[in-house]
Order: sequence, then C-alpha cells, then structure tokens
Amino acid sequence: MTALAPTLSTRYFPNTSAWLRDLFLVLAGSWLTALFAQIEIPIQPVPITGQTFAVLLVGALLGSRRGAAAMIAYIAQGAAGLPFFAGGASGMGVLTGATAGYLAGFVGAAYAVGWLAERGLERSARTSMLPFLIGTVIIYAFGVAWLAVVLGSFDQALQLGLLPFLVGDFIKMALAALVLPTAWKFVK
Repeated sequence: MTALAPTLSTRYFPNTSAWLRDLFLVLAGSWLTALFAQIEIPIQPVPITGQTFAVLLVGALLGSRRGAAAMIAYIAQGAAGLPFFAGGASGMGVLTGATAGYLAGFVGAAYAVGWLAERGLERSARTSMLPFLIGTVIIYAFGVAWLAVVLGSFDQALQLGLLPFLVGDFIKMALAALVLPTAWKFVK
C-alpha cells in the first residue's frame, strides 16, 4: 500500500494531538461551510450559495474522513437549530425539504474530493479540476434525485435544481482548482 499524500491541514498541524487536531479541523470546516452558506443569490426552490465552494475546499483541505465528518457536523449543527443553512435557515425541516439531497451530497462530495486530495490530485493546475468536478457531480446526483422526489418530476428537478447552477458551479470549481495548487506552492 502506498502512503497517502498529506492534505494541507495535516501539513500545518502535523504534531498536534490527533483527536484534538481532528476535532478542531472538523468544526472549523463545518463553520466555514456555514459561513459560505450565507453567501446567497435567492432563487427558488434551491438558492445559489457559496456552500458548494466550501464543501469542495473543505474536502480538499481536510481529506476524506475529516472532510466528510465536517459536513456531518455542519448538517447536525444546522439541524439542531444553529442558523447554518442557506439564508440562515435551520432545523429538521430543512433535512426533508427541497435542499435535503444537496446537503446529503455534501458528505459524499467532501469524502470523494478528500480521497482524491489524499492522492495529490488537488496540487497541480493540470489535475486539480478533477476532484472538484467529481465532488460537484456527487452533490448534483443526490440533490437532483431528492428534488425530483419532492417535486414529483425528474424533468422539473433538472430545470430547477441543475441547469440554473451550472455556470456558477463551474466558476466555483475553477476557483477551487486555482486556489489549492496556489496554496501548495506557498507551503512548499
């Protein structure tokens, strides 16, 4: 078995107590996602937010397990009543509404992006778009599938929950693909 590449978080916190470092990083990742969720262009039924950008970055920065744990912590804190979801929304109702599938997709996307980052794919401008593209596809797969259930129509789910977001999400992926290789240049 080959050794995994360190993520930026383990590069900056290598000698810290593992459980304390992990707890701090997971909570910080969840709070970063909550912060970016408040950056919003309100369209219905699913607003355009900075959440997906944060999910991609958190996965790449923290790695697969901590990235997924950060998304679970983010969802749990929002469900518990903290105003973490888009537009300051919170509570269990969000977990059954139109955006629930996207929230579930955040966990899988952060894991996948983190897994690819652990293999060094986010370090080069040549390969960094791949993890973020895969993460975005995972978010859409969960989000559109659940939205189709809520709306009762897969075609309507595509029209309302995918197509309006493609350009914005491409920009977010490109930004993430630029930010991470640049950050690694500073670390080296």
